[in-house]
Amino acid sequence: MPYLYRDSKPRLPALPGAARATHGSGKSYEDLKQECLRKGVLFEDPDFPACNSSLFFSEKPPIPFIWKRPGEIVKDPKFTLGGATRTDICQGDLGDCWLLAAIASLTLNEKTLARVVPLDQNFGSDYAGIFHFQFWQHNEWVDVVIDDRLPTFKGRLVFLHSAEHNEFWSALLEKAYAKLNGSYEALKGGSTIEAMEDFTGGVGEMYEVKKAPDNFYEILEKALKRCSMVGCSIDTSSAAETEAKTRFGLIKGHAYSVTGIDEVSYRGRQVKLIRIRNPWGQVEWNGPWSDNSPEWRSVSLSEQRRLSQAALDDGEFWMKFEDFKVHFDKVDICNLTPDALEDSTVHKWEVTIHQGSWVRGSTAGGCRNFLETFWTNPQIKLHLTERDDGQDDCTFIAALMQKDRRKLKRFGAEMLTIGYSIYESPGKDGHLGKDFFRYHASKARSKTYINLREVSNRFKLPPGDYILVPTTFEPHQEADFCLRIFSEKKAIAEDLDENVAVDLPEPPNPTPSPQETEEEKQFQALFEQISGKDMEISAEELEYILNAVLKKTKNIKFKNLSLISCRNIISLMDTSGNGKLEFNEFKVFWEKMQKWINIFLQFDFDKSGSMSSYELRSALKAAGYQLNNYLLQLIVLRYSDEQFQIEFDDFLNCLIRLENASRVFQALSVKNNEFINLNIGE
Repeated sequence: MPYLYRDSKPRLPALPGAARATHGSGKSYEDLKQECLRKGVLFEDPDFPACNSSLFFSEKPPIPFIWKRPGEIVKDPKFTLGGATRTDICQGDLGDCWLLAAIASLTLNEKTLARVVPLDQNFGSDYAGIFHFQFWQHNEWVDVVIDDRLPTFKGRLVFLHSAEHNEFWSALLEKAYAKLNGSYEALKGGSTIEAMEDFTGGVGEMYEVKKAPDNFYEILEKALKRCSMVGCSIDTSSAAETEAKTRFGLIKGHAYSVTGIDEVSYRGRQVKLIRIRNPWGQVEWNGPWSDNSPEWRSVSLSEQRRLSQAALDDGEFWMKFEDFKVHFDKVDICNLTPDALEDSTVHKWEVTIHQGSWVRGSTAGGCRNFLETFWTNPQIKLHLTERDDGQDDCTFIAALMQKDRRKLKRFGAEMLTIGYSIYESPGKDGHLGKDFFRYHASKARSKTYINLREVSNRFKLPPGDYILVPTTFEPHQEADFCLRIFSEKKAIAEDLDENVAVDLPEPPNPTPSPQETEEEKQFQALFEQISGKDMEISAEELEYILNAVLKKTKNIKFKNLSLISCRNIISLMDTSGNGKLEFNEFKVFWEKMQKWINIFLQFDFDKSGSMSSYELRSALKAAGYQLNNYLLQLIVLRYSDEQFQIEFDDFLNCLIRLENASRVFQALSVKNNEFINLNIGE
């Protein structure tokens, strides 16, 4: 399906106030609930029905699931028991450990949890079988309403569940997130940081543990104190190693939560520890400082209570920080603010957000490896004007997110490999062309191109103007994206592609030349022969004349012009309104046509009679039209073929329609100005 650019203007970040209702009925959670209470019925969600399509899109359920409400599973269901805690999260038969690790981290921050999981919900007197949860999606909070029918097998929940069998907040949260993404199956496989950002609207940073800075312990300590969400994992060397258990009880390719970090007094010295949780709710580290390890015998009971140490098979365990660095490979941190964890100063951050699209044939140019199309990607200009306090440079974070890929899984979409490059601006306005990128190296770029939902990096650059180019790795790959720029000082960001301008010369009046050229003589003779006495030609006659002349023109490999093109030509040039062209009108058009032919040949690089749709922006600019990405994408969708090629007949039609549209726009502008002047005069 096509992805169309809509509005790239910088936007303020969404405030966590009112969330946008997303139910298909257009009604809010409260309205739907009150409607059910009035009718005395339990809510059934038509947007996410209790059927197989809500479970899987690529396969049939492996077992016969039965959808049941909590009251049909247990006698006394509760939304929460003793509050929502990390021990309420036990993984079921769905490969969404990444999501569960994020939910476990979510429970460590009461305010953040209450935003995502409104805790005033219950199974009490006003129960109506309806619940709601709130998630951050591409710069806005959305409210997702669900009914409480959950998939079961033999009377037990199949997917996420609490250790307490009559507690249901976590299972209902998983269902709401499945609805947000289209199905439960869409939640298979992912990055913990993806869900963390959906729970907070925060900005993610990734660390490779083996390459982490020397103060990594302090970084994690500060992250947890700031209520950042932290996850970790162990890499796999092949698909066969996924969820393979090591001899120390750790699971490869599995998402864990980091739930605590502390120091303990052990035999006269301080030992740094880190607390990890397996979302399975079982299977734990069995090395030093594990639940039943001898090290705890040398720690006082009061110290054990302070650390909430208990020898339970609940999936949570402590381990020595040095062992953590040996056994784990990646750490994901989702910061609720972009403050650097290496820095002790808390800053107020400025945020701007751009929404855009990569569209095949127009703005999906791929990375710098593909120079011929790289320049066609969207371009964002960043003005860094104020240095950081006491510094020479300006700090900012650029976070590029591809949108809705998980939701589009059912249509075969996968996460694309994305990244971006940052160039020093040459100081001119407008979309930068191919030659600029041919001869200029980037000043900064994302650390890597990777198939994650978001790529984010922190930069320090001198004050000045820069151009950020967000791209997929391969060209011709389509997706919508959201680009967030966080800066310590005010930074102005603008899209280079939003202005629409027309710069056309005044239409020439045909003047008799002192001596007619041979071409003009042939034209007049052919025109007289076809038109008859009235010296006017119809669209069909124009088609014959133009194709006869073009066939004799050298260096042109055009296919025949269509009758539609000729009708469009007459609509553009006919001043009398009789649907025909006089010879003088034809001469004016022929001069215009020759200019358009020369422009087309200039961008028909292989002289094949067609040009790449990626060159259309430059070709139209040469003809006097500057278009924004949205208009360009629409035109490419209309006029290019499956190989992203545009033939001359389509190019001609495009120019005629643009000129007609510009004339209408100019006429309306004149009328509006006359109307304004009349009102001023009155």
